[in-house]
Amino acid sequence: MVGMLAAMPRPATSPSPPGDASARDRGDACPGTLRLHRADDGALARVRVPGGLLTAVQAQALGALSESLGDGELHLTSRGNVQLRGLGPDCGAELADRLGEAGLLPSPRHERIRNIVASPLSGLDGLGARDVGPWLSELDALLCAGDGTAGLSGRFLFVLDDGRGDVDALGGDVTLLAQGDGTALLRIGTAPTTARIPGARAPRAALLAAETFLEQASGTGAWRVPDLPGGAGSLFDEVVRRLREAGPGTVSTEDRACPRSSDGPAPGVVTGPQDGAALSVGIPLGRIAPAQWRSLTETARHRGGGALRLTPWRGVVVPGVERRQAARSLEELGATGLVVGPDSPWTGVGACIGRPGCAKSLADVRAQAAAPVGDAGLLPVYWSGCERRCGHPRGEWVDVVATPDGHRISLVRGEERGAPVSVPDNPGVLAAAVAAARRTHG
Repeated sequence: MVGMLAAMPRPATSPSPPGDASARDRGDACPGTLRLHRADDGALARVRVPGGLLTAVQAQALGALSESLGDGELHLTSRGNVQLRGLGPDCGAELADRLGEAGLLPSPRHERIRNIVASPLSGLDGLGARDVGPWLSELDALLCAGDGTAGLSGRFLFVLDDGRGDVDALGGDVTLLAQGDGTALLRIGTAPTTARIPGARAPRAALLAAETFLEQASGTGAWRVPDLPGGAGSLFDEVVRRLREAGPGTVSTEDRACPRSSDGPAPGVVTGPQDGAALSVGIPLGRIAPAQWRSLTETARHRGGGALRLTPWRGVVVPGVERRQAARSLEELGATGLVVGPDSPWTGVGACIGRPGCAKSLADVRAQAAAPVGDAGLLPVYWSGCERRCGHPRGEWVDVVATPDGHRISLVRGEERGAPVSVPDNPGVLAAAVAAARRTHG
């Protein structure tokens, strides 16, 4: 129902056990734009932006909504979506209407399941096997047109990788990897076995995989592929069988290791085989102030191609900038406080919302994350206010978690976690310990 406000139940610290039907009985609590989440700093709306693609007009609409209804800032997520925070409890109907007018709410029934990440530089720098933009448009349209797909959870993730392996490492439920010969590899979960399919069939293959997942998830409590009692293997086998039945085109299987780390676009000017350039900027802690957002949207409108690309690494890419204007435009964006070079002390520093926005947080981790930014260590570091670690990165990173007695620091490498070190709640000691962890393990 448009404008409905619902408080989220306490999230679990780990996925529900396979076969735990009670998880689905409780309902999918992921926030969206039609069902808001009540936080300590007001209501929260999560606007899905498939592939992170926004027109300049849509970007302006989001900024205006945040300033008129929320706290004025835009908060980027680890899936390239946007969150509006500090919303009033009765703004739901107006929010939905204005998002619909901007083309950001094409299907109310499907708004929370449009979780698609795509390689942000696809088609821009010449490094990918193909531009996945057409895949993105087709898959989003297929998801919004299907009756059954509305049953997917707000956590289910589609990944479109142009072959460079950046977003493949984000752990999607259904992943498409472009190949140089025009085919695509379909991955289910993070299993190494993939199915090679014709590139033209890739979006419909991803849709078929999601529909098959819903069939196997029925009655099991599974929200995502790892939650299935049979895991990714049984789902993959059934998807391959159906793909072969559907034809035309040969479907073969092969092993391809899933990357252990993911690197987003480095901040700076991005050039490629085309005449134009793109600007890649980082957003400190993923939080964009109104003046910064206006600067980005105006750059996209007047110097770029009229669009923005939000990245899963809480950055923004402005494509279509003339090369002769690129350096100056980047410098102007940097003057607003955005990260425009790899030497910025904010590079690799992230944090959840922390206090006072989240009642479950044990510390103001965003303020704490600002303390050691003078040391641009080699490893990314992510600050979490509690054990849930909302929005944490993947790959290799320094994990800093607030505890009742201080903080716990550990090194994460893929699925492996090093021995934790407890640090007392002393700002100087904590900052030194974090900086040392980034240098030592980088």
